[in-house]
Amino acid sequence: MQAGAQLGALPPDSGKANGLVSLPPLPPPPPSAFREGPSLGLGRSVSLAYAAEKEKATAHQARAWKVWLVAGDCFLIGLAPVLVHMSKVDGKFPFHPVSINLLVEVAKTLFAATVLGLYGTGRTGPPMYRSVRAFMGSARHNRLLAVPAALYTVNNSLKFAMQLFFKPTTAKMLGNLKILVIAVLMKAVMQRTFNVFQWEALVLLVAGITVNQLNYCTADAKEDVIVPAAALCTLGSVTVPSLASVYNEFALKKHMDTSVHEQNFFLYFFGIVFNLLGVFAVMAMSRLSWAAVFRGHSRVTMLLVVNNALQGILSSFFFKYADTILKKYSSTVATIFTGLMSAALFGHTLTLNFLIGVSIVFISMHQFFSQGGVKGEKAPERPKGHSSDGEGADCGAT
Repeated sequence: MQAGAQLGALPPDSGKANGLVSLPPLPPPPPSAFREGPSLGLGRSVSLAYAAEKEKATAHQARAWKVWLVAGDCFLIGLAPVLVHMSKVDGKFPFHPVSINLLVEVAKTLFAATVLGLYGTGRTGPPMYRSVRAFMGSARHNRLLAVPAALYTVNNSLKFAMQLFFKPTTAKMLGNLKILVIAVLMKAVMQRTFNVFQWEALVLLVAGITVNQLNYCTADAKEDVIVPAAALCTLGSVTVPSLASVYNEFALKKHMDTSVHEQNFFLYFFGIVFNLLGVFAVMAMSRLSWAAVFRGHSRVTMLLVVNNALQGILSSFFFKYADTILKKYSSTVATIFTGLMSAALFGHTLTLNFLIGVSIVFISMHQFFSQGGVKGEKAPERPKGHSSDGEGADCGAT
């Protein structure tokens, strides 16, 4: 040890003078790919190859999951206006809309409770159904979800009001205006970024909706009622659900480690509370009994309840694991299905304006997602270690 220490302390030429042989400098360490594994350095390469294949498989599964989400969302959203229209008798609903909203929240809560009972919350400690204290603790943890639950309660009533003034296809196209409001809210609240091409795509979407609305100038304009009440319903149906969607995504992603099934349960539980308040308010103002509020249901209305419940469940997965913009863009695809079903079942005419408008909407979708990712990212890849603006916004939201 002393000799080694003296050797390390000697100058470069003093070794020969003292009769010692100086050692050559050590070679630089080999690359990391050759430091691990066998002498040929193949172990690391093979492991990287397996990791690359695993990443490809995971990415493929994620894309397939999003495709199924979009397909199911398009089918359910496209079918909803048709079911609402079929449930009307002589242009009016034989049931009270607040009863449908309450039944939907009850169905979603039962579904979420069943899933929680089967799979649990994924956290340590006693389940929340074991004691009131555990339940209240989980409720406080998910208290932010009460805000979108209240907004969704208001929006559910507006959706039925829209059907009283507009055809199903028109109501669906007007609802697409929510994308613009959502983009502005996400930029202001969640600090999301969109490039110039994506903003142009959103303007194209507005153009497509405007082209479809030109049918007011045709002979079919009398089928849609344009009154101040309809304008107020349109304004509310665009702003209220947009704010609800953005805040719902914020609340869900704020606790990414929390089970989405637990979050869904409390979102729907809060929905039951607010819808019950709505039922009691209707009973007090209209002097109706509990039985009168739930009178007039049929098989079509029960299908409507199931449809709306499934829509709500899918929406939570969109907000938790995907993006609100993707969710609303998938809703535009449902316009084609709604138009075809309306034409087949109710004899509504698919005008040239509608066909051109839908074409512009699809061009808008292609431009938005081809010029940037779901998170608003630029198309070129970024260097490793740097997150995109959209991802950074999500991290900030969490």
